[in-house]
Amino acid sequence: MSNAGIASDILGKKIFFLYPTAVVQNRVVSELTQQEFEVYIAKDKDTLRRVLRKYPDSVVFVDINEHMTEKEWDSWITEIMNAQETKGVSLGIVTANDDELVKRKYLMANKIPCGYTVLKSDLDKAVTHIMEVLKTVDAKGRRKYIRATTEHETNATVNLPLNGMFVNGQIKDISVVGVSCTLSGNPDIERNSLFKDIQVKLQSNLLKVEGIVIGSRMDGKEKIYVVLFTQRIDPDVRTRIRKYIQQNLQGKMDSELR
Repeated sequence: MSNAGIASDILGKKIFFLYPTAVVQNRVVSELTQQEFEVYIAKDKDTLRRVLRKYPDSVVFVDINEHMTEKEWDSWITEIMNAQETKGVSLGIVTANDDELVKRKYLMANKIPCGYTVLKSDLDKAVTHIMEVLKTVDAKGRRKYIRATTEHETNATVNLPLNGMFVNGQIKDISVVGVSCTLSGNPDIERNSLFKDIQVKLQSNLLKVEGIVIGSRMDGKEKIYVVLFTQRIDPDVRTRIRKYIQQNLQGKMDSELR
């Protein structure tokens, strides 16, 4: 197994939607994010192809109705599937084009591994089909939750109630199950201490969570605390955390796609 294959087996695969419609962005990408898939939007086929050389085990869904003619799409898809540096990419079609001959061509002649999903009025059915496809190609790997690293960002902070006051902190990384963070003054906190009113700020979102400090470690002069959220976290908070993580990861990927 290649290094990329080993990494995706552990961390999962990056999923790109190339030239997605507004419906795909607002419904499909959002739902996949909430199901803990690592999803990105790409708006340029050439920069995406360059990025795919770095992530050669990615999954890419294209809409053959967008930006290029069918013949141009045929050429692009064939090149991706045959080029040495991208032949490990798993391609699929997500489109409103329900032409049976076109569908048969991509499935039978081109043999695209991630299928041909037609977007109709029943979007839930289409999303379910895409998720089944992603499970088939083991898109999540052994990773259960998507995570964003935020240690160099000022818009991801935490306030933890300690001894009658709030201690300010900086989030290092976050997932829907917990955070690692630094706290001002490196306070001593016993392992398994429960905090019922933790304030997590992610950009303009102020979220309240309950968490348990399950451990800490020194990183230079800073102590990093690991906080595990309890099961009493509000479902809406989970939704907003996942949305923030997707936006955070998208912003970093956009830098690579420029």
